[in-house]
Amino acid sequence: MTEAKTAEAEAADSETAEELSQESAQKDRVGEQSETAHGVPVTEVRSQQMLHPAKEEFAELAATLQAEGYCQCVDLCAVDYLTNPNRGGLPIGITPERFEVVAVFITHSSADPHRVRARVQVPEGDPVLPSITDIYPGTENMEREIYDMFGIAFRGNPDLTRILMPDEWKGHPLRRDYAVGQVPVQFKGAPS
Repeated sequence: MTEAKTAEAEAADSETAEELSQESAQKDRVGEQSETAHGVPVTEVRSQQMLHPAKEEFAELAATLQAEGYCQCVDLCAVDYLTNPNRGGLPIGITPERFEVVAVFITHSSADPHRVRARVQVPEGDPVLPSITDIYPGTENMEREIYDMFGIAFRGNPDLTRILMPDEWKGHPLRRDYAVGQVPVQFKGAPS
């Protein structure tokens, strides 16, 4: 086989592998038609509702949940999927992005306690979400931690400053492309 034919065969194999990877990721998507709840696509994982709002819908969803009796946001965290862009578990129509912010809301109804999780896709090129501190005041510091560690900003947060790292720190240590081990970790306010 000539070098040209070998190169063509390798290119074809590479394209086929990429197509199979994309098909596999698509099969991991939940359902043909996405169901909705609270006005956004919803899936269920381990008997827990997963809501998938667009980033512009995040604060509106939080307000809707609060009006429906979800009295507390018990967790707000972020994930960097830089090394796993084709993850599954998202409904059809939701495009996976590099970052995902996850919020967990609960009710305290003794008759029917319930928990839902919101998964918001946040693009690398515009890592900004609306703040939910006006709706759930306990999330202010969680938003600051996400900003500090991942560089995802929350529009409307009353004090969007670093909370763990020194103010002059460059970069966001929990991003997957952040160099590890080059500089000793210094927490804000820690004695030298």
